[in-house]
Amino acid sequence: MLIAQYMTEEHRKCDQFYADAEQAVLKGDWDKARELFKKFKEKTLLHFKKEEEVLFPEFEQKTGIVMGPTQVMRHEHNQARDLLEKLEKALGERNREEFLSTGESLMILLQQHNMKEEQILYPMSDQNLPSEEMVEKLSELGEV
Repeated sequence: MLIAQYMTEEHRKCDQFYADAEQAVLKGDWDKARELFKKFKEKTLLHFKKEEEVLFPEFEQKTGIVMGPTQVMRHEHNQARDLLEKLEKALGERNREEFLSTGESLMILLQQHNMKEEQILYPMSDQNLPSEEMVEKLSELGEV
């Protein structure tokens, strides 16, 4: 399996986890929303960990490109982490409007972020790294 395929599938799974949590908020089912959001946050952070601890360092070592796409991706991960905390706070307060508006900001950030990874970073990773070996290393951290 290619790195691009594996990591893109994780993006889609995370998108669905968020959509499920958002639906629970829209229905006013706060307990279910909290449970679903916890799964979304956990899986999104696991995906970031795979990139930051495995993919990005391997990519940087192999290509020598350290001030390029991986630096931008790390910065965007930090922005996403801040929004995840705001979402969690909104859930705790049962603040529907805050959750939905912050969620929209997060989804816009992640869609743009994911597109850059899927169209630039992952294909570059597949060109420069042993794909099967990398997918094995990534999957050892857990499944999204």
